[in-house]
Amino acid sequence: MSHARPHPGTPAAVTSDIALAGETIRQWVADADRIVIGAGAGLSADAGYDYTDTRRFAELFPALHRLGLRARYQLIGAPLPPDLLWGYWATHITDIRFSAGTHPVYQRLRDLVGGTDHFVMTSNVDALFGRNGFEADRVFTPQGDYGRYQCEKPCTSDTWPSKAIIDTVLTAYDPGTGRITDPAAIPACPNCGGPVFLNVHKGPEYIADPYLPAGRRLQHWLNDAADDEQLLVFDIGSGWNTPGVIRRPMERLAAARPNGRLVRINRDNPQVPPQLDGRALSIAAGVGAVLQSLQPG
Repeated sequence: MSHARPHPGTPAAVTSDIALAGETIRQWVADADRIVIGAGAGLSADAGYDYTDTRRFAELFPALHRLGLRARYQLIGAPLPPDLLWGYWATHITDIRFSAGTHPVYQRLRDLVGGTDHFVMTSNVDALFGRNGFEADRVFTPQGDYGRYQCEKPCTSDTWPSKAIIDTVLTAYDPGTGRITDPAAIPACPNCGGPVFLNVHKGPEYIADPYLPAGRRLQHWLNDAADDEQLLVFDIGSGWNTPGVIRRPMERLAAARPNGRLVRINRDNPQVPPQLDGRALSIAAGVGAVLQSLQPG
């Protein structure tokens, strides 16, 4: 494994040398006219919301833990009865979407971007960018947002804020059993009365309408860039579960611009495509450690 700092004219190398990577990141940020941040699940995991975290799962979901479940990822798409399903999701969403406080990993990323013109595209549905200093209208979330819910059919293209239904569910939640004790607390579609779920991309019923304007703003913002502008693309924590959402689009964005550069920060999947030789920095480390190394002092 090479630890040489990539520069124009030399192939990109995967490095775990955070200090050397930091030098390049600082220079590339200083050079950039525009910055795109593409973020996957690895970024939120470094901020403490790791869907594979067995310790946190046991703390939040003792009843499910007794049933043999060990991590949140096991509940994605799991066919649970409504009382158990909403007990889990209301607790999970309160923790990851509606929890108070800021998150240093995201705030350090915002500090790194500084005043450079920027846009965010993320597969995460936790709104952590908007909650940590990024402008909400500059964040495109094509996979949805836990802050909204929709009809499961769907009977309408409308979606609704989810905070009120989550609060109602929690008033009837029994942590000892993991279930909702009052069937009336289980949410229903305001339009047809049928089952509902969060407005996130889990199947063909997904309603993308609330997020399309941000996608159009991102496309217009990219189209407005002059050919000679320096575009810096960050790809942070996007792996191979859904590479078509963040990982591949970030590679294409960097490759398509004559002055495009890619910084990929990914502990497990840091490789970059050959066509970005000389224009990519690939860091095999967690984003939290990388951003920490960039702090003054």
